[in-house]
Amino acid sequence: MKIRAAKILQPHATRKLELNDRAEPLSVIDSSVSLNDGRKVRISYKLLHFYPSRKLLMHRKNLWAEFRTPHGIAVELWLADETVLPIENSLGGSIHRNYDLLLRHKLHIVGEVQLAVNLCLLALPGVWTQHLKRVLSHPQALAQSDIILSKLGATRENVNGTASAAQLVASNELRDAGAVASARAAEIYGLDILAERIQDDSDNITRYLVLARDPIIPSTNKPFKTSIVFTLEEGPGVLFKALATFALRDINLTKIESWPQRKHPLREVDNPNNGSAKCCNYLFYIDFEASMAEPRAQNALGHLQEFAPFLPVLGCYPMDTAL
Repeated sequence: MKIRAAKILQPHATRKLELNDRAEPLSVIDSSVSLNDGRKVRISYKLLHFYPSRKLLMHRKNLWAEFRTPHGIAVELWLADETVLPIENSLGGSIHRNYDLLLRHKLHIVGEVQLAVNLCLLALPGVWTQHLKRVLSHPQALAQSDIILSKLGATRENVNGTASAAQLVASNELRDAGAVASARAAEIYGLDILAERIQDDSDNITRYLVLARDPIIPSTNKPFKTSIVFTLEEGPGVLFKALATFALRDINLTKIESWPQRKHPLREVDNPNNGSAKCCNYLFYIDFEASMAEPRAQNALGHLQEFAPFLPVLGCYPMDTAL
């Protein structure tokens, strides 16, 4: 079998798919950590977990270098060096819109962070729970805090993110509104914490991907994970064959996700009754436990490429084993 690893290792190739859409610019702050060599790397505040021994230097209060649909990515625009993207939650499941963002923007996954969720009810100083007529947050955060928010009896309002909710309450001085967000967001935006750990389930984990403009060099000296996305040619058993390329080489798959292609959601297939029919055209996202420095990983992707016309590697990065 001929292995075409050279093409596979070029992340975010766009063979046969129109995935080059650029989003609009995003304004962010210059938040940074100091590295061992004296350089400062501008990051999103969630990367405090990724850089546990380094001091985060906040220069302004209005965050951050993170994805915001439909805006662009600050990292692409050189406004920040690294960012994080929430990709799945142990209660809410996969965050499907963020898979599209991985393909839309030309960034590389360089790490992962798994964080235990600690949702807090925040408000302006001097505001108490009895003053709250509405609570702002991301829909998932509101849903995960249903028990306490139901007792509170306030109207729930959806916003783009938990930190966005805290920022809206602070910047607009909303004394009738609270926010469901993190303790860190309270510190950044000068809000009081009225209650901590308000999520319904205490065993609540969110997994984030750490993204950068340049990929890291994979190695074999620690556990690595690789993330890919691909499409498949039509035919019976083709998905089984795709997954078998990993099983044959004893490569463990930790995640498989499928979702319709945004620009080409439907394709025609033969129908014995009327001659044709339409079905969904899918993208497949896979995480597997192996480094691209290992021959077995390169051989698996070389094999997969025989029936996967579109196969970019989104990133090869150290696994987060700390949690």
